[in-house]
Amino acid sequence: MKIKVVRCKKCESPNVVRAGKINDNQRYKCKNCGCQFQPNRKSGKPEGAKRLAQMLYMFGLSQRTIAKIVKSDVHAVHRWIKKFAQENYEKPEPVSGKVIIELDEMWHFLQKNKINSGYGRLIAAIPVNLSTGSAEGEIMLHFQGFMNG
Repeated sequence: MKIKVVRCKKCESPNVVRAGKINDNQRYKCKNCGCQFQPNRKSGKPEGAKRLAQMLYMFGLSQRTIAKIVKSDVHAVHRWIKKFAQENYEKPEPVSGKVIIELDEMWHFLQKNKINSGYGRLIAAIPVNLSTGSAEGEIMLHFQGFMNG
């Protein structure tokens, strides 16, 4: 009969003691490094759930909704999507030195300051090429009297 020696997950030391049970899984504590672990615990979601989350995100669902569907944490879903994007997509570099302000940031800035900016006109630039974020060939909108104040 073979006796299975439990080793620490962190330092690989065989100097471990039992430290209770969680959901009928034996828990151990390493006497060397103090690490607590469960050798039989399965961690993480299956790859199929991760791929489903990535696909649902590409279809436009929010990360919070995806987390509810795959029964996982929102932060885990965010990590899966971020990892997928880093592995499969290359971030485009801007082709010019133009600065683009997102409309939601502009909206919050204008709502907070309640005064006209510049020469009294609010201008919004809508980029034509959204894939690169370049503002070349943009459509300029002038809002006369947009702000009440």
